[in-house]
Amino acid sequence: MIGLTSLWIDRRFTVSPEINPRRALLVLSKIDEILSWEKNKEQERDTRFVELGEHLCEVRAKQYWKLEKLDSFDAFLERRFPESRRKAYYLMAIHENLTRVPKSQLREVGWSKATELVKVARKDGESFDCATWLHRAKDLPKERFKTEVERYLTGKETEPWEIIYFKLYKSQLKVVEQALETTALMLGSDKSRGYCLEMICADFLAGATTESDPQMVMVCLERLYTSLSDEHKVQLLNRLGGGTWKDCVRSDRGLC
Repeated sequence: MIGLTSLWIDRRFTVSPEINPRRALLVLSKIDEILSWEKNKEQERDTRFVELGEHLCEVRAKQYWKLEKLDSFDAFLERRFPESRRKAYYLMAIHENLTRVPKSQLREVGWSKATELVKVARKDGESFDCATWLHRAKDLPKERFKTEVERYLTGKETEPWEIIYFKLYKSQLKVVEQALETTALMLGSDKSRGYCLEMICADFLAGATTESDPQMVMVCLERLYTSLSDEHKVQLLNRLGGGTWKDCVRSDRGLC
């Protein structure tokens, strides 16, 4: 898993846009106001996510972050979202992909369900049935709605799941969040945080001793292998000195 990270780069501008300082300062102050407001309003912290996503998109598009003498938009996000930049990108995706959904209704469903709506909107494009999916988002609990989206995207029933709770100290959060973000960049942002955590654990077990449970290590290695691209699968088989491209394809299809 080491060395496979690739950072997202915005290439929509080949020439730096001219910055309107007054407008830039207004938008930047709005972002800081919302983030400060969220900290003081834990009970209602996600109600302004639509407005925040819109402002963040404008900062990225018009490069307002340059007023703060920063090198990149990513550095701007790191300053505003020190614990995790992942939510910032989710908020921007909501603003960019759910343009046909009224903002008032987006606020009703909340940002986590809106993130799931983005996945459907990206898949369906112009044929996205906005009204139907919005109705489902309002009626279903969060986890049930997430399952519905997963079923629609994959065409398959999701495997049984359960929620596991454990305590993390604040001093541990940064390391855990950074590991999950890095893994998501490696495997693709469409992967769930649970899947990312599984891959982190699999990577650890693959490097640990096999004396206790070699079968568990085999399962972990298999999961890691399936996450590779076809090209990297071939490279891995060649390095191991056995197998061919046909073996690789046959194995993926469960034929051997």
